[in-house]
Amino acid sequence: MIGLKIIYIANILVAGWISITSLFFPKKAVSSVFSNAYAYSEAIRLLGALWGAIFLLSVLGIFFPKKMILVLVFQLLYKSSWLIFVAIPATLQKKPYPEGMALFFIIWCVVLPFIIPWKEVFG
Repeated sequence: MIGLKIIYIANILVAGWISITSLFFPKKAVSSVFSNAYAYSEAIRLLGALWGAIFLLSVLGIFFPKKMILVLVFQLLYKSSWLIFVAIPATLQKKPYPEGMALFFIIWCVVLPFIIPWKEVFG
């Protein structure tokens, strides 16, 4: 239970910052969040909305950790998908991508399978 709460707190801090930056200062997000790997587009704000939802659901996760487990499963799925379909090909083709974000996603994808109580998910 403590591990879940730590993950939710990390989500609140990281997803909250990314969400606010991407929604309200998208051009700043291009340089800070996305490391200038991508040109500005309104898709940055769409991602900000996604991370805003993760932020809000993670706030609920502090109070209802087991009920919000699917938020963590969702993160594991989309982060690993992004690594497989975006970061790895960009690395192999020597194209730019947000390396800081990739590192964070790798850490999350390594940690989450050990934190998520899978019996609760499938039980």
